[in-house]
Amino acid sequence: MKKNAFYAQSGGVTSVINASASAVISEAMKSTKIGKVYAGKNGILGALREELIDTSKESKKFIESLKYRPGGVFGSCRYKLKSIDENLREYERLIEVFKAHNIGYFFYNGGNDSADTALKISQISNKLNYPLQCIAIPKTVDNDLAVTDCCPGFGSVAKYVVTSTIEAALDVESMHESSTKVFILEVMGRHAGWIAGSSCLAQDSHPGAPHIILLPEVSFNQSKFLKKVKDTVKKHGFCVIVASEGIKNAKGKFLAESDSKDAFGHSQLGGVAPRLADLVNNKLKLKNHWAVADYLQRSASHLSSGIDRAHAYEVGKKAVQYALQGLNGVMPVIKRKSSMPYKWEVVSAPLTKIANVEKKLPAGFISKDGMGMTKKARSYFQPLIEGKVADIKNIKYQAGKMEMVTKKLKAWR
Repeated sequence: MKKNAFYAQSGGVTSVINASASAVISEAMKSTKIGKVYAGKNGILGALREELIDTSKESKKFIESLKYRPGGVFGSCRYKLKSIDENLREYERLIEVFKAHNIGYFFYNGGNDSADTALKISQISNKLNYPLQCIAIPKTVDNDLAVTDCCPGFGSVAKYVVTSTIEAALDVESMHESSTKVFILEVMGRHAGWIAGSSCLAQDSHPGAPHIILLPEVSFNQSKFLKKVKDTVKKHGFCVIVASEGIKNAKGKFLAESDSKDAFGHSQLGGVAPRLADLVNNKLKLKNHWAVADYLQRSASHLSSGIDRAHAYEVGKKAVQYALQGLNGVMPVIKRKSSMPYKWEVVSAPLTKIANVEKKLPAGFISKDGMGMTKKARSYFQPLIEGKVADIKNIKYQAGKMEMVTKKLKAWR
């Protein structure tokens, strides 16, 4: 009897995560071993609540269209499973749902916390003697997953940030004589500065911005920062800054930390750009403007990277292939073979080497003054933003049928 598959999306979504979903569903449909693919409504919560979407009810055209659709089509969530010892009942519930719906394949599409979830589920399925192939599928704009060369979702964000930095810099250059002298763009990146660092590629275009890049890996030094802003304005007439949301002071405290926590227990960050703007305003008396890329950077499908989309699709496809080969507790990761010309392949890696491990910018990527990037960094970033943008003539997306599977168990509380 064919086993069904469960697929779910987790954490912050991207402009290409649905390409992975499209690949998983399409590849599973080709298999003679997999029955149906059920998608969890709102991530792992869909499994706990027995809210399963029957993707076989969707048209092939709809599944194909997911390659170019931003956001998470089945809904995502920020929900971190506790350790098995802390809440065994939660894991037992998952296995009960999988048993009830004959699910033998588990695909979880997300970042660090999602890799941890997939690892835990692979372990508990063995402990409870329930055969289940658990594969984590990489996705995170933060690009901080260990082992993989890069993460699907990152290349498109990098392309958005590079493009936006160039365009904003040209705007500020036009107006700086009688208006804004300093522009600050805040980008995502709590502990790792991959996104902010990628903005260095914008320097290849006139007017050579950003002039300053602020990273979580380098302690923020107020006096050095203000001096560089002042010197840059004196030299060029204006200064463009790209700042990671997670920059910290010498004591290791986020400049923009608030008192609240998110569902994963991470401190909510309250906006570093306005804080930097206040600093420039109060100390240097320079007219400034700031912007927060926020959700725009991770959802800009119209400006996505073709390479990034190819990465996302291929890791989804490989995930199904690995499961059918009997692999368990692994993730398909991207291996770079060369940068010029750019060549890559997908290989499997154990989740034990990925879960809860955060990859930060290498020291060799950061300039000596801590506010710029090196040539080595540029050669790493450049291929990831390349590739043709999806040709979307009419930006219209279909809702999909999203037909739910009939529940067989008691409600989860």
